[in-house]
Amino acid sequence: MKLEYQYIVFNLAEEKPKTKVWRCCNKSGGALGVVKWHPAWRQYCYFPMVLAVYSSGCLKDINEFVDEANKR
Repeated sequence: MKLEYQYIVFNLAEEKPKTKVWRCCNKSGGALGVVKWHPAWRQYCYFPMVLAVYSSGCLKDINEFVDEANKR
């Protein structure tokens, strides 16, 4: 699973027996959000932590990461 993209990085923040939580940060280390299991939707989702502006490229990268997490 790819963890580093052009402007954002995903770091494993927590590993539970059945699910994981990844922190999404910009390359400067600022936390933007987390990817974690959403039980109501039965899939991994992106949860923003701060009000931020995302380019279409960043959104594409986040989408790619969440899609990969859901394949596991």
